[in-house]
Amino acid sequence: MPRVYVSVGSNLDPERNVASALDALRARFGPLAVSTVYRCPAEGFEGPDFHNLAVAFDSGEPPRRIAAALRAIEDAHGRRRDGPRFSSRTLDLDLLLYGEAVIEEPGLRLPREEILRYAFVLRPLAELAPDLRHPTAGRTLAELWAEMAPRAPAMTALGAPPALA
Repeated sequence: MPRVYVSVGSNLDPERNVASALDALRARFGPLAVSTVYRCPAEGFEGPDFHNLAVAFDSGEPPRRIAAALRAIEDAHGRRRDGPRFSSRTLDLDLLLYGEAVIEEPGLRLPREEILRYAFVLRPLAELAPDLRHPTAGRTLAELWAEMAPRAPAMTALGAPPALA
């Protein structure tokens, strides 16, 4: 069964939205491995800081079904899709990796390009799976993070995700 990695982010009521998203992910996919939560500045626009983390779970579901479930969880959390691409959001769930799959289809690209582009994606992912080799870059996530870290924007480790009350 493939190991699935998902990026989680929120900058609108992030404590509540992250905790609720984790509950929804557990209910849908089962047990989760969860990284530290990092507070990160908004990139590409002016806005409140994001809370970002990564989660992993095992699933035999096809990648498109997982992506659709992530979108439904975002929608249930009030995610708006009618604004600019770079804007504040209640919840952002991105399918990053699906085992070792390399997929380039309309609406689905794996591994997700943001892994190699943004520290707020790579750092928590590398924490969860430091020895995992990126399917196209061929290097471990720890190696990729070590290369990116010196030029990464400041990120504050907030610790474990909040529990939903």
